[in-house]
Amino acid sequence: MNQGFRPVPAEPVRLNKYLSDAGVCSRRQADRYVEEGKITVDGRPARMGERVTPGQTICLDGREIRPERRRIVLAVNKPRGIVCTTEKREKDNIVDFIGYPERIYPMGRLDKNSEGLILMTNDGELMDQILRARNYHEKEYIVRVDKPVTMDFLEKMRSGVPILDTVTRPCQVEKTGPCMFKIILTQGLNRQIRRMCETLDYRVRWLKRVRIMNINLGKLPVGEYRELTSAELAGLERMLSGQRQKSRESMAGDRHKERQG
Repeated sequence: MNQGFRPVPAEPVRLNKYLSDAGVCSRRQADRYVEEGKITVDGRPARMGERVTPGQTICLDGREIRPERRRIVLAVNKPRGIVCTTEKREKDNIVDFIGYPERIYPMGRLDKNSEGLILMTNDGELMDQILRARNYHEKEYIVRVDKPVTMDFLEKMRSGVPILDTVTRPCQVEKTGPCMFKIILTQGLNRQIRRMCETLDYRVRWLKRVRIMNINLGKLPVGEYRELTSAELAGLERMLSGQRQKSRESMAGDRHKERQG
């Protein structure tokens, strides 16, 4: 499977984008590294927002960063007990569990007691786009609870449940068994499904994520991973491109309203 190489940019680019394209971190994390003095450009401390070119020497903690690399996007079937963090002090962190030979990090989280699909990548820009909650990216889960699922429970879950000082977005919920249901969310609040169920006096006994946008878990065994196919990556790019266009149109509409006001 050939996912290609990202070319070194010919024109100057912002330092945070350079680091993101190199698979070092997200743009936001790159800015934090600059603030902490961890980034140097040609031997001097980097400046926030500066532009760099491939001919310059950019280092993180003294290690030179080169932007040309193969983009890696993995689908991982996370087992229960594994933590979606890059923190090495966490003995059950997902990076060590996967043991991938190149530096990658998880796109978002799936709590320790849950299992199923998590995406991992070395592409900070892609991660930023997927994690933007305002883009309403779908995530699908199968859930088993401690008592029979009722129509009242389904309707309340669909319409929104008060948790964490807000009300969850309306979502799709379908009963799949006496004590089981499928739910499709477009947001990612902390332990959202578990908190929604607890508010309605249910307890989650088992939770598995089976889809993120157009990426399905399928029959991938627990604890295993695979690289996304070219078709999956192309579909992901199309969906993200559509969301970017909608975001631009929304921002333009807001500016027009402000001028009219």
